[in-house]
Amino acid sequence: MGVDEQTIDPAAGAAGAAEAAESTTTVAAAPASSHRYPIAPGYRVNVRTGPGTSYRIVRTLPLGMRVPIYCQKPGERVTGPYGTSNLWCNIANGEFISDTYVLTGSDGYVAPRCD
Repeated sequence: MGVDEQTIDPAAGAAGAAEAAESTTTVAAAPASSHRYPIAPGYRVNVRTGPGTSYRIVRTLPLGMRVPIYCQKPGERVTGPYGTSNLWCNIANGEFISDTYVLTGSDGYVAPRCD
């Protein structure tokens, strides 16, 4: 079980943030999510190309960010400030974050399953 996210760390750069995201999941005509969920306070969350820490980091979300959740899928089990789960949230095309860093108010799915 790897640590996917980080707390505030000035030395932690966003290497690879300028790289284009690889699409690993297609969200077929997903409607724009009108609800945005807050990221856990004090965390800069790594956004990855797939549902696990072995996937490439495409960017790091800043502190205080709120994100839409278009769909969710199971992946690597991760422990974060909101517990331990294998659920990953698709926040943009080919971009995933662990559900354990998002305050959804639920331990289960809050969006459709990704294809």
